[in-house]
Amino acid sequence: MADKLAILALLLVLSFSGCNDKSNAKTSAGENASNLTREIKMADILEPIHGISFEDYAQMAMKLTSGASEEQICKAMGIDSAVWDEVNTLWTQRMKEDATFKLVTLYGQYWSAGVTNPKLANLEANVSPEGKANLERIKTDRYFYEELCGARNAAYAYGLDGAQWILENFGITLGDFQSVAMQYMSKRANGEEDIVETKEFLEYQQEKQKEYEAKFAAQRGGDIAGDIEF
Repeated sequence: MADKLAILALLLVLSFSGCNDKSNAKTSAGENASNLTREIKMADILEPIHGISFEDYAQMAMKLTSGASEEQICKAMGIDSAVWDEVNTLWTQRMKEDATFKLVTLYGQYWSAGVTNPKLANLEANVSPEGKANLERIKTDRYFYEELCGARNAAYAYGLDGAQWILENFGITLGDFQSVAMQYMSKRANGEEDIVETKEFLEYQQEKQKEYEAKFAAQRGGDIAGDIEF
């Protein structure tokens, strides 16, 4: 879709240029200069920070939310914690200041692709056998994935940290869960899932959320953050 939009935009620019006469030469030159400035700014915004590219940064963040420690990640990338703190701060700042949302789009694409940097790919978080089994299951069992989405939403609704609750009860880290979520989102975006299927999955998720909310309500007692076992 992005490629089609880019082609359409190019055709519109070419058509506009072809129908203008010499009286619009200054305007065209000004637009070209403006486009060049935007390209330069985009090149600047993607300039690595302390040798860490934006793709590297996204993958480091992914590993961090997947249970790998900051120490492990920094060691793998050959930097210390002080450098990581600055890298994290500055890339986050760039994303906030990027009015084109190019960085946000790229960030989502990198998460969808998973960790490909060989320095990071082999980092293993301390995940239980049950957690590994559940992670593999949500990758292939869409209904189980939707159930856990519903459970997480129910936990948030009752004042709990839904991501932490999923980790404690199913052994799946936030990073791993979001990585799977991005894969399912990509399937929808690429037309691999039709609207009927999407509606069915959403209704199932909502149904499961109500079930988990009922369980939370029955066991919350006077402390909504108390131990809840399923």
